[in-house]
Amino acid sequence: MKKVLKTDLPQQSMKKITIKDIASKFNVSISTVSKALNDSYEISDKTKDKIQKYAKKKNYKPNFNAISLKKRRTKTIGIVIPNMLSYFFAQIFKGVEKVANDNGYKIITCISNESYKKEVETMEMLSNGSIDGFIISIAKETELKKDYSHFEMSIREGTPIVMFDRIATSVGCDKVVVDDYKAAKKTVKHLVNTGCKNIAFISTISDMNVGKLRYNGYVKGLEKQNIPFNKNLVLNIEEEDYKKYEDIIKPLFDNNEIDSVITTNEKIAVTVLKIAQEKGFKVPENFSVIGFSNGILARHSSPTLTTVSQHGEIMGEAAAQMLIDKLENKNLNKEVTTQIIKTDLVERNSTKRFVELSKA
Repeated sequence: MKKVLKTDLPQQSMKKITIKDIASKFNVSISTVSKALNDSYEISDKTKDKIQKYAKKKNYKPNFNAISLKKRRTKTIGIVIPNMLSYFFAQIFKGVEKVANDNGYKIITCISNESYKKEVETMEMLSNGSIDGFIISIAKETELKKDYSHFEMSIREGTPIVMFDRIATSVGCDKVVVDDYKAAKKTVKHLVNTGCKNIAFISTISDMNVGKLRYNGYVKGLEKQNIPFNKNLVLNIEEEDYKKYEDIIKPLFDNNEIDSVITTNEKIAVTVLKIAQEKGFKVPENFSVIGFSNGILARHSSPTLTTVSQHGEIMGEAAAQMLIDKLENKNLNKEVTTQIIKTDLVERNSTKRFVELSKA
């Protein structure tokens, strides 16, 4: 019988080491590893030596296909949004797509589902040369963790980011936001002008920066109108509890005297309308409701809902233009900028009109 030598056995396929693995080993950026392997003067001799020796030991081979992809322009933008059920994000997408098409760009859209891990994995997947830049609204879990290292790494490696709506203020990238603070303050003023005095505030995003801005605007709005703040009129709900909205909100009516409610989304606003009518209120004669986000529910609720329009389409257009200008070097100003989109109050039948009240 022929003796089988070890070298005659089928070789197990070994996982090829990547530049990312080397970066992780030495706790440095991928850019640092790349420069060290290319003997760049920007990296110290000590760092270059240990990285080069490790790469040689592990038989590292550059992925020339990926390098080729990275060096050429793909004319593609990656959009990462927290969820796909929001009318607001659908409008953002519409605005981005319009500007992208006008400038000859394609788009790849991904959903983080409010997950930090999914957001990181998505960015890593698209950063292999598939896209030229990102437009991102950060996931709820990312904001709560306050871990923005994946954004910072993307920027360091030359893939620019434009954040919109939900942003990380500490990350050095361009941003597009609406003035949620002013919007909430103006909403309180409108309700007071139409005769409301006991204004409740219901939020599903109290632990996020956007929600805090709206809440602070509500509190400041009351102060400006000389109305005492009543903590019993503030209700914070988890968005995931949408099946329990009615049960959670009803005690607000039972235990307090209220004549109006500001909500941070349309689903809550429509639920409030239903409860108010069941309890005998007449909307808008003696009860008013205003919700953020000017979506489909607002136009089809009964009565139709007065809303704060965040102009998602305009925000999407602005974010796309900022990114494309950066990619094509039209933005000569190296400093990052934040563009603020003004909101509008879209008056419908869930609030009295101020002009009608003043004529009475």
